[in-house]
Amino acid sequence: MDVVSSRSATKPVVVRMSPMAHIAVGFFALGLLTLVLTNPTWGTPLLILPIGLSYAIIRYRTVADHDNVTARSLLGSRTVAWSEIDGLRFDRSSWAVAHLRDGSELRLPAVTFAVLPLLTEVSGGRVPNPYA
Repeated sequence: MDVVSSRSATKPVVVRMSPMAHIAVGFFALGLLTLVLTNPTWGTPLLILPIGLSYAIIRYRTVADHDNVTARSLLGSRTVAWSEIDGLRFDRSSWAVAHLRDGSELRLPAVTFAVLPLLTEVSGGRVPNPYA
């Protein structure tokens, strides 16, 4: 086995949202504080929104190894084998959508076009590298 395939067989690739997104959530929370301080009785529940956004930033991710891909969403996760994936596409959103052989689709959180070389390496060439 060469170095690339032995690395991809042992170490999964984890693709997640940038932790820098928490800074934007912090500014959003500061903006909401003006509403909360203006009228605390109805404005205080609005502070749940930044907490939910930070939870989403932490939770959304795609984990790919040599055999499987796991897409983790806000409330659950789904694991599929590479052999079940017919292809990847990018629509108006920036995240990839995996078209499965049974006709269903699976959104791959945080997988952008720039991440495809990593998926090519870990999948053993099942995902084509558009930069090669």
